[in-house]
Amino acid sequence: MPAQNQDDVGVVDVLVKSKKVTPEDGQSAQMAFVATGKKATEWLVEQNKTTAEEVTIARAAFYNVPFIKLSEQAISPIALSYIDQPVAQRFTVMPFDYKPESQELWVAMANPVDLAAIEFLEKKSKLRIKPYAALPEEVTKAIDGRYEQSLSGEVTAALKEAGGEVAEVKTVDVRRMGELIKEAPIVKIVTTILEFAMKSRSSDVHIEPMESRTRVRYRIDGILYEKLVLPRSIHEALISRIKILADMKIDEKRIPQDGRFNFRTETEEVDLRVSTLPTAFGEKVVMRLLKKSGGVPTLPELGLRGRALKNLEEAILRPHGIILVTGPTGSGKTTTLYSVLSRINTVKVNVVTIEDPVEYQIAGVNQVQINPLAGLTFASGLRSFLRQDPNVIMVGEVRDQETSDLAIQAALTGHLVFSTLHTNNASGALPRLLDMRAEPYLLASTITAVVGQRVARKICPHCKKPYTPAPEVLQDIKNILGKLWPFDSAQGKVAQLYKGEGCDECGHAGYRGRTGIFEVLPVSEKIGRLILEHAPASEIEKQAVEEGMITMKQDGYLKVVEGITTVDEILRVAQE
Repeated sequence: MPAQNQDDVGVVDVLVKSKKVTPEDGQSAQMAFVATGKKATEWLVEQNKTTAEEVTIARAAFYNVPFIKLSEQAISPIALSYIDQPVAQRFTVMPFDYKPESQELWVAMANPVDLAAIEFLEKKSKLRIKPYAALPEEVTKAIDGRYEQSLSGEVTAALKEAGGEVAEVKTVDVRRMGELIKEAPIVKIVTTILEFAMKSRSSDVHIEPMESRTRVRYRIDGILYEKLVLPRSIHEALISRIKILADMKIDEKRIPQDGRFNFRTETEEVDLRVSTLPTAFGEKVVMRLLKKSGGVPTLPELGLRGRALKNLEEAILRPHGIILVTGPTGSGKTTTLYSVLSRINTVKVNVVTIEDPVEYQIAGVNQVQINPLAGLTFASGLRSFLRQDPNVIMVGEVRDQETSDLAIQAALTGHLVFSTLHTNNASGALPRLLDMRAEPYLLASTITAVVGQRVARKICPHCKKPYTPAPEVLQDIKNILGKLWPFDSAQGKVAQLYKGEGCDECGHAGYRGRTGIFEVLPVSEKIGRLILEHAPASEIEKQAVEEGMITMKQDGYLKVVEGITTVDEILRVAQE
C-alpha cells in the first residue's frame, strides 16, 4: 500500500472513531482504493458518505494541527503584508493573524504538514509559522478575494504615521486634525469598512477596541460576524475619522456621543447613525446603516399572509382604536409600523408620528423625533399632537403610564393610534398595559388588535437543498402545527425540509435576507371580557387560538415546511 495512502487510512480511522462515517463505509472506501487507486477520503466525499469539511477536520485531528473555518475568520491586514499573493497561491496558504508578542504568523494551509512550504514561509516572513488546516477551496477563495480588498498597505502606512500609539493627536487643533486625517490612509480603511458593509447587506458595523487589537464586526441578517482585525495602535485615528464625519467632538472621549452622516457608492446611498461608547480599552463605535433607496416593504413582503394579514387589514381600516406591535428589540416592529403607515397614507389623511429616532422618511407623513433634553418626550409630543388635527397617530413606544393613558384618550376621541410594546408575544401586551395602570374597561374598548412578531433568516435560494429531518424533529413540528400540518401520508406527500449549504452569494452562511413570523390577535368580545377580569396572558392566548389565531411558532413552522426558513432559525427566535 503506498505510503501516501497510510495517512489517508489514518484519516478514515478518525472519521470512523468520531462516528462521521460507518465502519462499513470505511471498509468500502479502502476497497475502492485497492480497485481504482482513488483515495479513500475522496471516495467517501464523492459517495456523499461524508463532507469535505469533515474530512479536513479529521485530517487536522490526525496530524494534530488546529482546524480553521476560513470563511468565518476575520483576516488581519498586517498578516497579509508578510506573505504576498504569488507566494500564497503557490503554496495554497492564507495568512490570517499576526502575534507580535510571540513573533508568530498564523497561516491557514490546504496541506498543513507541507514542511518545505512552512520552511519557505518562515524564511520569507522572518516569523515563526503556526499552521492551521483549512478546506483547500476556502483557502483558494480567500487568496483571490482577500488580497484584492486588502488594507495591508493602508494599515502599514497608518502605523508608520501613528509611530506606535496615537496619543500626540490630542495636542493638534481640530481644524488641523481634519486635514491630517483627510490625507491619511485611515480614509481608505474607513471607506473599505463601509463599502463592505453595504456589499454584505449589513445593518450595523461594530468597531471595538480590545486589549491588543481592534476588531470590526458586521451584523448581517441579525447575526454578528467578525470580518476584520486591525492593529490596536491605529484605533484612535480610525475613531477620530468617523467622529469628524459624524460631526462629533473628537476630543471628548469620556462620555457617549451620537451623530450621523451619509455615505454614497456608485449604486446606492445610506444614512449612518453613529454612536460612541467609552469602554475599558478605548471608544467603541457602532454605525447603523439605513438605506435611503428601496422604499418601505408591503405587509405581504414582510411575511404576513392568510388570516393574520386579513385580521390586521381589518383593524387598520377602522377609523379609531389602538393597534400595538410587540416583540423584543430588533424584531422589526418599526418596519411593520412603517409598512402600515405607507398603506394608509393618502392626501386625505393627516398622519403624525413621534419616534426615537426617525429611521426612514415617509413622504407625506409628519415625523417628529423625541428630544428629552428640550422636553419633547413621547408623552409631551402625543399631548401636542391632539391639537394638530390628526387622523392617524404613531407613537414609537409605550414606555410609561402617562403615554399609555394619552394613547387611550386619543383612541377614545376618534383617532387611530399605532404603537409598539416590549413583550414576548401578542397576548402579553394586554396584562402589560394593565400593569401600567390602564383602566381595563378602556383597554377592552380601545385596543383593536395586537401583533406579535420576530424576524428569522431566510434560506439562501442559491444553495438551498432538501433533506429528510430526524423523526423527533418532524414530530415536534407536527405537534405544534396540529391541524395545519400540510403533509398527508395517504396522498404520498413526504415531509421534506430545506437548508442552505453555504455559497458565495450568502457569504457561506446558508441564509440570505430575512422574513417576519407573526401572530395577530384581534380583540374580540370574549377577549375584551378576559381583559376586564384581569386574565393572565396564557388565558388570553388560549381564547385567541380557539378563535382561529395562528401563533408565532406555528407561523414559523409553516414557513419551515414551505422551505422559507429552517427549524434552527425558528427555535432561535421564537422558542419561549
